[in-house]
Amino acid sequence: MTSSGTNPDTPPAVGRSGAAGLFSAEGRSGAEGRSGAWETLLSAVSAPARARGRALQAALREAVRSGRFAPGTRLPSSRELAADLGVSRGLVTEAYEQLTAEGYLRSGRGAGTWVGGAARAALPRVRDLAPRSPGAVADFLPGAPDLSLFPRAAWSAAQRGVLAELPHHTLGYPDPRGLPRLRTALAELLTRRRGVVADPERVVVVSGVAQATTLLGFVLHARGVRAVGVEDPGSPEHETLYTSAGLDAVPLPLDDEGLDLEALRASGVRAVVTTPAHQFPTGIAYSARRRAELLDWARAVDGLVVEDDYDGDFRYDRAPVGALQGLDPEHVAYTGSVSKSLAPGLRLGWLLVPASMAEEVVERKRTMDLGNPVIDQALLARFVERGDYDRQLRRCRREYRVRRDALVAALAEHFPGTEVSGVAAGLHAIAALPGRYGPAGPFLASAEAAGVAVRALTSYTRVPSPDDVVRLVLGYAHVSPSGIREGVRALALATARPHGGA
Repeated sequence: MTSSGTNPDTPPAVGRSGAAGLFSAEGRSGAEGRSGAWETLLSAVSAPARARGRALQAALREAVRSGRFAPGTRLPSSRELAADLGVSRGLVTEAYEQLTAEGYLRSGRGAGTWVGGAARAALPRVRDLAPRSPGAVADFLPGAPDLSLFPRAAWSAAQRGVLAELPHHTLGYPDPRGLPRLRTALAELLTRRRGVVADPERVVVVSGVAQATTLLGFVLHARGVRAVGVEDPGSPEHETLYTSAGLDAVPLPLDDEGLDLEALRASGVRAVVTTPAHQFPTGIAYSARRRAELLDWARAVDGLVVEDDYDGDFRYDRAPVGALQGLDPEHVAYTGSVSKSLAPGLRLGWLLVPASMAEEVVERKRTMDLGNPVIDQALLARFVERGDYDRQLRRCRREYRVRRDALVAALAEHFPGTEVSGVAAGLHAIAALPGRYGPAGPFLASAEAAGVAVRALTSYTRVPSPDDVVRLVLGYAHVSPSGIREGVRALALATARPHGGA
């Protein structure tokens, strides 16, 4: 069988019709790909009768989209292709008509069917932009919990229970603040564990602290605020998120008690983000005096303190420090999440807002995403109500305390004379190494060359180091005790100094 075209310049028709067929012509550019397309078509028409038409359309569509059939290629007539494939002509005709309607093919009366020019080849691969461990010999980068501690069995049981009991109507668009059941459970949990003033009507369920921060940033910007104070040193994410909302981030220094109030007053800002229970990354807890002074400032300027309670439940040697929000809920916006206690991939958190901001925050949340997934919210509510969340926190505290102790012991063994701070709470520690290990630049370069992932405190501040002391921010929660010991040993070997290293 031959192509119906007679012009020698006409592209060859697609079909199995001898060597002139587009699928098997030797020496033609892309012949191998077209041969693969032919195999795909043959596979499509071997599908069950009811699915054969859709399979053929999908195969032709993919051949065009992938570039196996180039724009301008003339396809065989429906009669020819049907005969070659061993199917009815109507099946091919329907496929041609459907793909013509979609723009993959074009046709004209008496002119045949051609590959259109609208489709473009898809990207060759799907990228994964999720942050990943650097694959180092030892990874002490802060911020990550141990994801192997995620309570899979309890979570799965809660999921089955939720799916069995969830009324059909709750699967519609939710209250943008979150399910009433979850907001009630969170209000009780946070009041009991963190000492906040938690009215369920002012609890907003969010996709983690990042969304809470962005929501507040948008609302503040809409109110005319153009700058927000951030701790320095502090979390780089705070600056990034507020900048994305159109606000300038003003770095404010710390002292031994917390945020420097003189610098705060001099900055002129009326909003500031803080981590008072366990400052990131220094690990200090704001003193009672500094907490009171911070609230006095907020009342004096009618300002807002944003409290990021990112790891408030993890205390090892003393009772947890209550949330700042409990002292003045009208001047403090409080936010937290399950990212450290369960897993960051759940993207579940909470925001408690002052009454004066509640409506604006809720409206911004509604326009942003219409609310968080209902089943996930109901699942977390059940997990909290039945005590599973408290059990998970107790388990994590036990595990992380052992790892904290392993880190302190390993530093004492391999870096004698190191001053370790910020270890009473949280998932990371600050290690100020003896002077012989400085300056930080060569030390970090040696660590990187040895495959040890570690960051210095200077990574979290705009202020140059006042000396050559190497101050490391060591995350330990995601590393096993044996991994911590081996990692610190590897770091010591990589950075030993000829004049008296570890």
